[in-house]
Amino acid sequence: MIICWEMKGRTIDSKTVNIDTVRRYVMLVFSVLFLLVMFNTSALAQEQRFPRPEFDSGYEQPNVIQPAPRSPYMEYVDLFVLIVVLSFATWLVIKKRSRRMIFWTSVFSLAYFGFFREGCICPVGSLQNVVLALVDPTYALPLTVLLFFLIPLVTTLFFGRTFCAAVCPLGAIQDIVAFKPLELPKWLQKTLGLIPYLYLGLAVLYAATKTDFLICRYDPFVGIFRFDAQFEMLLLGGLLLLIGVFVARPYCRFLCPYGVLLGWMSAFSKKHLTITPSECIQCKLCVNSCPFGAINEPVAETGKRRTGVKRLLNYLMIIPFWMVIGGLAGSLLHVPLAKFNKTVYLAEQIVGTPEVLEDLDNIDVQTFLQSEESIDELVLRAESILSDFYWGGWILGAFMGLVIGLTLVKLSVHRGRKDYEPDKVNCLSCGRCIDYCPVKESNGNDGSNIKK
Repeated sequence: MIICWEMKGRTIDSKTVNIDTVRRYVMLVFSVLFLLVMFNTSALAQEQRFPRPEFDSGYEQPNVIQPAPRSPYMEYVDLFVLIVVLSFATWLVIKKRSRRMIFWTSVFSLAYFGFFREGCICPVGSLQNVVLALVDPTYALPLTVLLFFLIPLVTTLFFGRTFCAAVCPLGAIQDIVAFKPLELPKWLQKTLGLIPYLYLGLAVLYAATKTDFLICRYDPFVGIFRFDAQFEMLLLGGLLLLIGVFVARPYCRFLCPYGVLLGWMSAFSKKHLTITPSECIQCKLCVNSCPFGAINEPVAETGKRRTGVKRLLNYLMIIPFWMVIGGLAGSLLHVPLAKFNKTVYLAEQIVGTPEVLEDLDNIDVQTFLQSEESIDELVLRAESILSDFYWGGWILGAFMGLVIGLTLVKLSVHRGRKDYEPDKVNCLSCGRCIDYCPVKESNGNDGSNIKK
């Protein structure tokens, strides 16, 4: 099929499959699946409208047959699939330079890692398992989980964010719905770009204190993958997909905590997606094609090097100030942050409102009363956890202060640039700019073959 684009007076012909048409068919399938999920959740809600059994009513918990956990053999099969797909996607991005094949690879990843494996095991959520293993010697971290966490990071260190391009199911489901993506203002992208750092810090804090796995609990798409989720999470996932029609990959860019680590690794990548295989002709078509605003435009040398250095030194000097302010704010917020911990919340309930001990409908309180632990022991445990949150709040706040300080430093640095180049930190290696670039591979004669 011949596709023809008209962009700024330049026509580009290429023999490729119409990805927009494919995306519409795929979206039709996902719409049907989403409706099935909503119906299933509604039916489940109808079944749960019965009153909960009381502890003293003689109710006995029935034997429930739990599905068997995935065998270690199949976990290594998942790991093998990850390595194969990630290697293939890296080859497509770096060597083959095919947006069409990158797209189809992401569809496969969505089908396998998303719907077939139901979003688990996932490199994004494995971050929490690694943190818990570092702070708790009694927690046995499965080797497959560790490798799922490390392999995308190592690959990104050498080849850029090819994992985001075609392997992550969370990114794939958003990429399919990006029909009319709009580029957000730079200042808004920079502001929203701070949220993943905060999410990362909170995820590490709650995992280290054994409070919760935030990333897994609030995964907006896992309920769609598993055909089972609370209505609120389905609503969140549907809302993000709706936003994703106009703002490409909102979760990947403005929420994903694992994306922060991938961005750090990608900044040092030696081989990365390149917009053009030959000399850039400054047509600016790649900038118009990128929905993520991840292409840096050419910057001329200003010659005001002394002024830039002075501004840079000023920003560097105030970074400790930002870290102290952030640490102080984090420490002041440690009590509300700690209330998400079940032990702290239960101790606050019992100590603050003793009458809750008479509430037979409060399952947490009644479960505690049937345990052998005293109220004093519960309070001591809660105080220890509060202390952990106090110091964790300091570290989280200082981390956010450091991020803000380094962001200001980056904004003050103006490196000269002759061509349009992908921003290694923010570029998701999706390959859209490759299709829009009119410069093709060298033909061996004059060094380039430009199709117009």
